[in-house]
Amino acid sequence: MGEPIDILELLQKPATIVAPYLLGALVRHESPEGPVVVRLTEVEAYLGPKDSEDPDPGAHTYRGKTNRNAVMFGPPGHLYVYFTYGMHFCANLVCRPEGLSSGCLMRAGEIVEGLDLARLRRPTAKHDYELARGPATLTKALGFNLEHNGISALGGQVSLTLPSTPERHVRTGPRVGLSGPGGTENYPWRFWIDGDKTVSRFKAAAAPKVRGRAPTTPTTP
Repeated sequence: MGEPIDILELLQKPATIVAPYLLGALVRHESPEGPVVVRLTEVEAYLGPKDSEDPDPGAHTYRGKTNRNAVMFGPPGHLYVYFTYGMHFCANLVCRPEGLSSGCLMRAGEIVEGLDLARLRRPTAKHDYELARGPATLTKALGFNLEHNGISALGGQVSLTLPSTPERHVRTGPRVGLSGPGGTENYPWRFWIDGDKTVSRFKAAAAPKVRGRAPTTPTTP
């Protein structure tokens, strides 16, 4: 058995390196309603702006730092929580030294503590394995919202514990629902535990709708 992984040292690295080590990790949120703990079974890695050493066209930070994505620029070990589609929250674990940009989207997991509270928060789930099956449902089951944007995930209200040994049955592939180059097979930065039923279903991004007249077939110059 190897030496235990130092999480602070790990989080200095890009998300593409950190992500597989998060599989099997326990994320605990101590809320006023009670604790909920999720064992991560699926994560996605996101890197930096287009002018960085690791440009990622699928990342929120691709076009640079804004008020919305500022937390993604560090310090590492904090949560970047954002609102999407006018109804959902999603949560990322920030990586890399402060000033750089990288993060791991917590995409899916298994509820291992606080099952009754997670069921209360997720009344539409038909099965327990669906309670945190997807980034928005995972965040809802844990009780995260914009109030948690920027807080530490390494102790206190939120804590993350790495598994004693890295997960062995890891698969990778394109990230879910991303249009454009960031969603292609050139970015196989989705990591999941093979065969785990809590992993979300892969869904490619819908092709953008073309407005106006239909494009003509280009001719050879």
